[in-house]
Amino acid sequence: MATHELRTEIEIAAPAARIWSILTDFAAYPSWNPFIVALEGALDVGAPLVARMRPPGSARALTFKPRVTVHEPGKRFAWFGTLPIPGLFGGEHGFELTALGPDRARFVQGEEFRGLLIPLLRKTLDGATRAGFVAMNEALKQRAEAAR
Repeated sequence: MATHELRTEIEIAAPAARIWSILTDFAAYPSWNPFIVALEGALDVGAPLVARMRPPGSARALTFKPRVTVHEPGKRFAWFGTLPIPGLFGGEHGFELTALGPDRARFVQGEEFRGLLIPLLRKTLDGATRAGFVAMNEALKQRAEAAR
């Protein structure tokens, strides 16, 4: 089975607790997040989520229904989603936050994709999907740093 990994990171000049608060306030996503334009559900391992993502350049958002796989409050959370037909395409999308000091943190967003469709989707993953990760990272940085 083919796999492909994306990983993006950014340093943010804000306390990790503030960044985490913004990241986990799903109701506010439509007001600031250009990539994950809506996210609903609870951060409980095994809980279902409904995620609407709009990659840059896309006219419409795609809806996914992943399940939470990791939740370490203040540090990281992840979910796994797949197409209805097992083995075609799925991915574990994760967010990780590391405090670098009282007013600085590193935010990492990544996803490990796997499935038979990976070779056909690699260009899109490395293009629009990666650009979406970067756009969200930048928007999170801007929001957290503006909240001083």
